[in-house]
Amino acid sequence: MSRTTKAATPSPELHIADSHDLIRVQGARENNLKNVSVDIPKRRLTMFTGVSGSGKTSLVFGTIAAESQRMINETYSTFVQGFMPMLGRPDVDMLDGLTTAIIVDQERMGANARSTVGTATDANALLRILFSRLGQPYIGSPQAYSFNVASISGSGAVSIERGGQTVKERRSFSITGGMCARCEGRGSVTDIDLTALYDDTKSLNEGALTIPGYSMDGWFGRIFNGCGFFDPNKPIAKFTKKELNDLLRKEPTKIKIDGINLTYEGLIPKIQKSMLSKDVDSLQPHVRAFVERAVTFAVCPDCDGTRLGEGARSSKISGISIADACKMQISDLADWVRTLADPSVAPLLASLQHLLNSFGEIGLGYLSLDRSSGTLSGGESQRTKMIRHLGSSLTDVTYVFDEPTIGLHPHDIQRMNTLLLQLRDKGNTVLVVEHKPEMISIADHVIDLGPGAGTDGGEVVFEGSLGELRTSGTLTGRHLDDRATLKPTVRTPSGALSVRGARDHNLQNVDVDIPLGVLTVLTGVAGSGKSSLITGSVSGRDGVVSVDQGAIKGSRRSNPATYTGMLEPIRKAFAKANSVKPALFSSNSEGACPNCNGAGVVYTDLGMMAGAAIPCEVCEGKRFQASVLDYHLGGRNISEVLALSVVEAQEFFGAGEARIPTAHAILGRLNDVGLGYLHLGQPLPTLSGGERQRLKLASYLAEKGDVYVLDEPTAGLHLADVENLLGLLDRFVDSGKSVIVIEHHQAVMAHADWIIDLGPGAGHDGGQVVFEGVPADLVAARSTLTGEHLATYVGADAGA
Repeated sequence: MSRTTKAATPSPELHIADSHDLIRVQGARENNLKNVSVDIPKRRLTMFTGVSGSGKTSLVFGTIAAESQRMINETYSTFVQGFMPMLGRPDVDMLDGLTTAIIVDQERMGANARSTVGTATDANALLRILFSRLGQPYIGSPQAYSFNVASISGSGAVSIERGGQTVKERRSFSITGGMCARCEGRGSVTDIDLTALYDDTKSLNEGALTIPGYSMDGWFGRIFNGCGFFDPNKPIAKFTKKELNDLLRKEPTKIKIDGINLTYEGLIPKIQKSMLSKDVDSLQPHVRAFVERAVTFAVCPDCDGTRLGEGARSSKISGISIADACKMQISDLADWVRTLADPSVAPLLASLQHLLNSFGEIGLGYLSLDRSSGTLSGGESQRTKMIRHLGSSLTDVTYVFDEPTIGLHPHDIQRMNTLLLQLRDKGNTVLVVEHKPEMISIADHVIDLGPGAGTDGGEVVFEGSLGELRTSGTLTGRHLDDRATLKPTVRTPSGALSVRGARDHNLQNVDVDIPLGVLTVLTGVAGSGKSSLITGSVSGRDGVVSVDQGAIKGSRRSNPATYTGMLEPIRKAFAKANSVKPALFSSNSEGACPNCNGAGVVYTDLGMMAGAAIPCEVCEGKRFQASVLDYHLGGRNISEVLALSVVEAQEFFGAGEARIPTAHAILGRLNDVGLGYLHLGQPLPTLSGGERQRLKLASYLAEKGDVYVLDEPTAGLHLADVENLLGLLDRFVDSGKSVIVIEHHQAVMAHADWIIDLGPGAGHDGGQVVFEGVPADLVAARSTLTGEHLATYVGADAGA
């Protein structure tokens, strides 16, 4: 009997559709990238590391995410694309294997006075529908509960074309909105302190006005002297009621002075348009100081800060109004929503419940929906943006995060790590730009850029696993296991700044003495009340300079020289050396190239397609007229000076014909914060988040003050840069200043002379001082979450 043997079945070959498991980048040249080529594994968590300014954001956001978004936009019709952002193709040879990119960046949420946590996350929209269905008494549709909709009504005749004839009909309409009429939905009313506008013992011609930029030497002097509404030589205190009203509040009025048609407008409306309508952080420091001094904010007495009219506040569900719901801590609001069980709104309740639970999962359960979005920190803003992606059914997409640990206590970082791993395990590609070793430790793949920053960076110096990074010899690899040690001795305070009965937000009647003459670190879990304590009880005092996390703003026409005020003395020095006007040495003024108006590029708008920016053929991108470049200072023209790095410029302006002490001092501060490689004329939009933060810090260091408050100065800093920052803080304290740092980085805590720890939790579970003393005592006691994590941190160092 013969026996046949069955041939072994060959293993099935990999399906071609499963072979696209890499995102391939070839020849990336955005910003400072130097022809970077890299392969990124899909459905894995990849960390991008490197010093601030090494090119991480340019590769991840400026190249990969930007091209993904651009290609998705191109799938829409040209009509729809006309309403979308115009995105240009990144400077890259080839991108292959891209998937849909969902970007969660560091950009602070809009500081619009009408934007709140509820409106930014759609929670308010769901609540408005809920109250319009279940609220008693019934007051109207969801817009009746919106503080952005005013109640209006009207009637009159309208003309309608009908059957070839024009027919007039009487129509009336009525809209019921929830806006408080007194504050127009802002929750606060503003008033201007007139004593900050002028000195009423002087006349206008004697210099009574104390508003920045309002000088009697220029156009304002001609207008005030020629308008005829008041006597500019009479002290303001002696103005009649009508004269004072004309000076302060007169509506725009056409006048003619010396044959020239001009418009006169009162001081208050003019200030409101030129200063108060802008984001305070975008103003120049001296203008910002004036606004903070002149404008007072008070809670609206009609709506008690809820932004809602009486009608919206009167409608309730189980004794709770929509204003009460928005005022609750979100974790408490989620508990209240759970008690509602009405089958008619079951889908709505389920969606609202999921959204509120997501706040808790991401560590933001301590917020309230009526919290203004402009008051959120960078980390809180980023996590708020993440909420809509939690629990999403989407898979095989690319999530892109920019330093998600900003604003997070070491205790909270573990929760963030879990969320990122959950996104990966659902089959998504997760790309993270990060500096914290606690987060880098969960990476499946690491891509390290460097070796330096700016023109010294832009190269991939390592790619591989975490273990391989440790032995790679790169700057990140060498510093990955760095651990700061507790100082053997701490400084002795020279006094104390007393805070008594602090009750802002969640603070529970806090009494604390902040020591002066030392480095004090204020810490605690996110939402424990650190910022509330500082902004409510410390910032604003005489001699206190506060540097917050707010991003600096600027167009392509802004650069480090203009932002720091350095360009002004440079222009004056050029003008004096060449006996011409300073305005010639500004690319935004008379010296600008007439072909590109000083932009350096000629922009062509292509409608629904991305516009084309071509280097100007006349000035070759130098921004200045050719005649201006013939003027020299110290052997260089203005374009060559703006092309210098901070270190080169510091030497150039330090001695010889080009010696400018003011500019030299500013350059010294830029070098102190680690920005010696930046070029003076480098456009601000090309700077990384960490570089912008340090540029802002350098500009604030020039302000006169005895106490400096820094809000997370390590944001965006590489492990190697933190040591430089600590050296800068030490030099500040040793020069006689007091430094208070709101910080989560354990290296800064370990380096402190005094620690104030708030907690024990977040929201209404926080707001108390749970420890104050020297770091060694905090580590020894391990009585708080901060103490436990700091003890582990320095303990690892001791055992190394």
